[in-house]
Amino acid sequence: MANNRHESLGLTNEQVLDMYKHMLLARKLDERMWLLNRAGKIPFVISCQGQEASQIGASFALDRTKDYTAPYYRDMGVVLAFGMTAKELMLSAFAKAEDPNSGGRQMPSHFGQKKNRILTQSSPVTTQVPHAVGVALAAKMEKEDFASFVTLGEGSSNQGDFHEGLNFAGVHKLPVITMVENNKYAISVPLDKQIASENVSDRASSYGMPGITVDGNDPLAVYEAVKKARERALNGEGPSLIEAVAYRFTAHSSDDDDRQYRESAEVDEAKKNDAIITFAAYLKETGVMTDEAENDMVAEIDAIVNEATDYAENAPYPEPESALGYVYEE
Repeated sequence: MANNRHESLGLTNEQVLDMYKHMLLARKLDERMWLLNRAGKIPFVISCQGQEASQIGASFALDRTKDYTAPYYRDMGVVLAFGMTAKELMLSAFAKAEDPNSGGRQMPSHFGQKKNRILTQSSPVTTQVPHAVGVALAAKMEKEDFASFVTLGEGSSNQGDFHEGLNFAGVHKLPVITMVENNKYAISVPLDKQIASENVSDRASSYGMPGITVDGNDPLAVYEAVKKARERALNGEGPSLIEAVAYRFTAHSSDDDDRQYRESAEVDEAKKNDAIITFAAYLKETGVMTDEAENDMVAEIDAIVNEATDYAENAPYPEPESALGYVYEE
């Protein structure tokens, strides 16, 4: 029997199984969306593949009944963990009227859902950081016991919003957790052309907060880091910066050809550390999951993805007149 790391972190067998289920659902939804895009049925995909462990590990460390999240466009794992359903994500991909994010107005993966405290995002990268900091400021002003959690890619950490948001959060000791999902590429630009410091987390000290770099392929390592950051936040000790390092398995988006800037052998090598495989192996080694239970889970998720696809594909599009809704006084 292998060492039960999850038990030492206070996680039950049921919780880590649920973590794996969310990771697998994010992966299978993402894979289906690529097929639908290549079939000409949906317009655009921007992928979470390779980053699910970071997203789910972090989300499970939060209080998903109280905390707010300001995700970035790759964060299908985060929004699933916060309560968005496979059906709702597919409605967004097909740009249907029932899409809860924008009623089919926004690009896919521009998440937003008030009931689950998912802050609406915009296409310019990093604009969600000041928004999350604003929510954390509200928590402090109202003396509420919730944290704000914001994610972004490492390329985004070079934008002005990152500096302004983290600087303000540090000065005012706000309960905000910033997680940079370092997937090694800002579209086509590799990490060594983006950042001169060894790690993004090195920047934390200049904002007066702790910074940590963790293995983004290890959901338990990310869970531990975010849990500590949340405890700090709720104790009035202020913000934290976490850098979760994982690799982006797909092209930047369905409109990108990554063969122009990286070798396929590099991607193949990274896939050897795929958390979908390594976390499943951990769960089997610790006796948490059997092969039979895994097969049952895969069948259940396949059924969810199929149902979500069929429902969204057949759902009605928005009425043309609805384009004016929420724009003027309507």
